[in-house]
Amino acid sequence: MEEGGIVEEASSARTVRWVDGSEVDSESPPWSIEEEALVLGPELQATLRRRLVKKAPSVDSLDVEAMDIADAHKRREKDISIWSTLAMAFQTLGVVYGDMGTSPLYVFSDVFSKVPIKSEVDVLGALSLVMYTIALIPFAKYIFIVLKANDNGEGGTFALYSLICRYAKVSLLPNQQRADEDISSFRLKLPTPELERALYIKELLEKNSFSKRLLLLLVLMGTSMIIGDGILTPSMSVMSAVSGLQGRISGFDTDAVVIISIVILIVLFSIQRFGTGKVGFLFAPILALWFFSLGSIGIYNILKYDVSVLRAFNPAYIYFFFKINSTKAWSALGGCVLCITGAEAMFADLGHFSVKSIQIAFTSTVFPCLLLAYMGQAAYLMKHPYSAERIFYDSVPAILFWPVFVIATFAAMIASQAMISATFSCIKQSMALGCFPRIKIIHTSRKFMGQIYIPVVNWFLMIMCIIVVATFRNTTDIANAYGIAEVLVMMVSTSLVTLVMLLIWQTNLFLALCFPAIFGTVEFIYLCAVLSKIMEGGWLPLAFATCFLCVMYTWNYGSVLKYQSEIREKISMDFMVELGSTLGSVRVPGIGLVYNELVQGIPSIFGQFLLTLPAVHSTIVFVCIKYVPVPVVPQEERFLFRRVCQKDYHMFRCVARYGYKDIRKEDHHNFEQLLVESLEKFLRREAQELALETSPIDIEHDHESVRSHDSAPPSGVDELQIPLLSDTGIRKSRTVSEAGVSLLPSSSIASDEDPSLEYELSALREAMDSGFTYLLAHGDVRARKESWFWKKLVINYLYAFLRRNCRAGAANLSVPHMNIIRVGMTYMV
Repeated sequence: MEEGGIVEEASSARTVRWVDGSEVDSESPPWSIEEEALVLGPELQATLRRRLVKKAPSVDSLDVEAMDIADAHKRREKDISIWSTLAMAFQTLGVVYGDMGTSPLYVFSDVFSKVPIKSEVDVLGALSLVMYTIALIPFAKYIFIVLKANDNGEGGTFALYSLICRYAKVSLLPNQQRADEDISSFRLKLPTPELERALYIKELLEKNSFSKRLLLLLVLMGTSMIIGDGILTPSMSVMSAVSGLQGRISGFDTDAVVIISIVILIVLFSIQRFGTGKVGFLFAPILALWFFSLGSIGIYNILKYDVSVLRAFNPAYIYFFFKINSTKAWSALGGCVLCITGAEAMFADLGHFSVKSIQIAFTSTVFPCLLLAYMGQAAYLMKHPYSAERIFYDSVPAILFWPVFVIATFAAMIASQAMISATFSCIKQSMALGCFPRIKIIHTSRKFMGQIYIPVVNWFLMIMCIIVVATFRNTTDIANAYGIAEVLVMMVSTSLVTLVMLLIWQTNLFLALCFPAIFGTVEFIYLCAVLSKIMEGGWLPLAFATCFLCVMYTWNYGSVLKYQSEIREKISMDFMVELGSTLGSVRVPGIGLVYNELVQGIPSIFGQFLLTLPAVHSTIVFVCIKYVPVPVVPQEERFLFRRVCQKDYHMFRCVARYGYKDIRKEDHHNFEQLLVESLEKFLRREAQELALETSPIDIEHDHESVRSHDSAPPSGVDELQIPLLSDTGIRKSRTVSEAGVSLLPSSSIASDEDPSLEYELSALREAMDSGFTYLLAHGDVRARKESWFWKKLVINYLYAFLRRNCRAGAANLSVPHMNIIRVGMTYMV
């Protein structure tokens, strides 16, 4: 009897559990096999061991994903052959490195517009400055360090933020669950107790709301700057290439440059719908020819004009450059920073390719060709110092001018592709993590999930580029605006990677601080130089970034307040018990899918349905679509299921977990079929657990009390760390560990041995035959009357405007209107 009491007490403490299609999961610490054996006693260990020897096969549950390649996230780096890697490296030339590759068109012309060439020290100093800038930022920082801070193959500022969110609970949206950490793609390596520094940083981020908001603002600012780059890059690159015709064709004035540039921009953005992969293969040969031209012409100029430019490898010439030119040299730094424009695209476009492919392309082709191009131009300037304004085209041999001009024009178009693709990736990530309104996203590749196309953003970028070209009408003012966005994005990446080093990589403190000390200092110097050009056009990227920052922060702020309001107003379990299994209405055959955002509890919108509808469906499923901070959630780990209330209520909860790279193709027929299959499997698993628990030991549990977590008062994040709802219908003891212990195959229990299971399955099939109804909330979010003026302005006008004009939720995209019931509801926040 003593052992029986122990079993009863332990079982009662663990009655709450999650169940998905393949395993049982729990919020509480799992029992080990040794603990089970200790509780049950030696005479029952053999029986229990025989029951736990087999594992039920993993079966996809409620799979509305329609993924074309299974386990794509595991195969990205491991199973790609060397030839596929080389092919992707070739593609990166056309997608990732176009921006940086076309920088020789305008770098020296912009630098020497600030510093007139008076001696060879000016040329060698500027060349040395450009060479070491490329070596430090793209080569040393991004290739060797930042690319390694990817989030399972995904790059960009939001990927870094997602990575940090997995190790510390810094997300402002309080929907985190302990079960999310069991997703295989989390790959958590929690800070060890020995590293007090990592634990201290983690605690500081989690407990300090100011730190959370500061981190989010930093990420949003970096993302906004990348979008701003997506506007400035096409404008700058295309105009730089087309302006080469001035001086070669008589009568070709500024108006002609602007008109031709606009035509080229329209063509460029029109072909984006074909996808990154097709565009990459189309553009990569042209960029390969462009880099070959840069290297070849550079070698020709070095050998013909002045081999002594190799002296620029001596960094002392940078000191001499600043010593001679002082203030003018500081202003010239703004032009020098243009040589690394597009460096952030190496990281932001990582989801389209792989780390190795980007590293191979840069080290074998991009880096050496750029160095040769700049050294060749410097050698030409040593003999022709007055050609600085048109240095690129003047340094090209006359016989090659027209072929190089055609290639340069195409290369300038392609240069825009890097930041356009990066903009698409960043907006997709920010939307998945709740920081951008829902818009249409088209996945253009069946093989690589990161290759996407966003029509609205594409046409918006095109319109903005046309406005910039038509307004500024020259590359000098655009160059002034160009550098600020690029440097600010780099500084954001430096800050986030430093945090990753301290919190996740657990790097030596000295080495971790060397990273921001070296690269952060260099970037800060460049930032100070480019900020001096705010009045000369530098205000443009700041204006763009401010607009996008306001949109993203407003959407996140409103979403968090709406979620907190839903938590406060959710229906209590006591009220459900008072209603009874009929829910105070008439239960008619059918399955009602109630879409909501809560991961636990019964949403208040369900109460509106009970008041509005004359009858309620016989089976109710609360569906919550939730994004977790990982790139991809495996199909077999995507869904968590839970019984709500007692068995005779026939109510269930499903939480569908998606990563920010997951593709969702909503086909309501597949959705409905897989939903029923999942529920059937859930019910069989539930019966199987009961059989496993009651078979080894026959113990009475008449005095067992089952507690409901919903009776606790709402407490935000802390409340969400417990399971959804207690299963008050299961009155039997449970002695099987949720995690780490396998279950018997479902075939070991026949449905005819459990009459209640057979009854539930037949009721479910009858409900399915009667059809599905999608119960959706048409919510309106309003600020409370006592709220501050700014909160009312943001919520009642800005956030409301975004909600009215964003895309509808994924639940009703392909569902017939006759199957949808909407109920209006106002959330007071």
